[in-house]
Amino acid sequence: MIRTMHIPSVALVVWGNLRILGSLAHDFVFRSFSSRLLFRAMNFLTIGKITRNLFCGAFLVLVGASSVSAADTLPEIDLKPAFPNLKFNRPLWMEEIPDGSKRVIVSEQNGKVHVFPKEAGVTQTKTFVDISPRKTLVQNEEGLLAFAFHPQYKSNGRFYLYYTQQSPKREVLSEVQVSKDDRDKADLATERVLLEIPHPYWNHNGGTAIFGPDGYLYLSQGDGGLGGDPHNVGQSGHHLLAKILRLDVNSKTGRLEYGIPKDNPFVAKDRQGNVKPDPFDTQPEGLRPEIWAYGLRNVWRMSFDKQTGELWAGDVGQDKWEEVDLIVKGGNYGWSGREGFHDYNKNVKLSGKALDPVIEYPHNAGLAGECKFPDHSPGQSITGGYVYRGKAMPALQGAYIYADFQNGTIWGLKYEGGRVTARGTLSKENGGRQIASFAEDADGEIYVLAFDSKIYQVTLKQ
Repeated sequence: MIRTMHIPSVALVVWGNLRILGSLAHDFVFRSFSSRLLFRAMNFLTIGKITRNLFCGAFLVLVGASSVSAADTLPEIDLKPAFPNLKFNRPLWMEEIPDGSKRVIVSEQNGKVHVFPKEAGVTQTKTFVDISPRKTLVQNEEGLLAFAFHPQYKSNGRFYLYYTQQSPKREVLSEVQVSKDDRDKADLATERVLLEIPHPYWNHNGGTAIFGPDGYLYLSQGDGGLGGDPHNVGQSGHHLLAKILRLDVNSKTGRLEYGIPKDNPFVAKDRQGNVKPDPFDTQPEGLRPEIWAYGLRNVWRMSFDKQTGELWAGDVGQDKWEEVDLIVKGGNYGWSGREGFHDYNKNVKLSGKALDPVIEYPHNAGLAGECKFPDHSPGQSITGGYVYRGKAMPALQGAYIYADFQNGTIWGLKYEGGRVTARGTLSKENGGRQIASFAEDADGEIYVLAFDSKIYQVTLKQ
């Protein structure tokens, strides 16, 4: 995408020469020069037929150029240990219990879920539920991947687990109730399996289960694993893999243990547009009615914006690109025909037009010249986060916060009117704190769950 910018007559354009060393050009320049604004102008500016490929020769000084729009920067953050006396083994999810008790749960990948007061000085936890004897974690991307409280948990005591199982490999979504005698303990005897999805390999299991503002459960599914979508499920409506599903856990459709919302985009309809009595009567289309969006390689963490209700997702890439997506009803996000903004497998026929990501970032600095956001630092595996809606950090209000699992870098962006209006690195690379997940408490404050055994609260850098 080439961006054209019309420069007012009062603008002064100064051309110079910059020496850029090797494949680290963008990172080097970004870190070496004191003015981020000038660097961004240099990257995004296009004058007439001059594209961003000529960025290495230009500084732009704008005087009174009110019509010029460039992404603003965002403030840096600190990570403060939220519960310094506690350590966790591969924590993947943290959620405040929605009953007003000021307690939180933290789930570990091995299948153990802790419960404790949301107090900085807490010194011990209780076991809320433990499915580790089921050997959910056998290979690296398996385990207890998601946990979700029912919106009416305070009155019905129901919550949901999403985990992997073996022989055969599959993903399980189940419903469990809290004990009637102990609010700090689940009753596994009440477990009801809602859905089991066959999985061909050990990786790309997706792994987020969240309730939307509409009361339905949204579940992300990876493409089945290995690499490159070997079974071509991304663009296939016959499979639940590589999708986001939308389920009604409060009803049952036919012999299913869950209901199909009638306004799901691929629910079967007759020629007059009326919903058929049987949502699985999908002839001739053959599309699964559980599907909300498709063409997603492996969404690792998605969340709803508390204010707008928009669904944000971090989709883990294959060889070159990580991406942030805004998920919409019936949306096709291009995998495996596309990866980020780019072609991946040209032999894959897209089922409908693919939607562009909000932002992408490359796997290495050598790809910066091909990136739609060339000054975005690289990473290897995105961890989706949250749009900040708390009160403690007003400068980040409305910013989507996301990270890279492998590098430990944390970024933020603001998105308005269909474009990124502000963005930046909030916390620099730190490979020693692999960021597996974010969390949001009842007040809208943001936390980081890292594989260094700690949970951090996000605060503004002082």
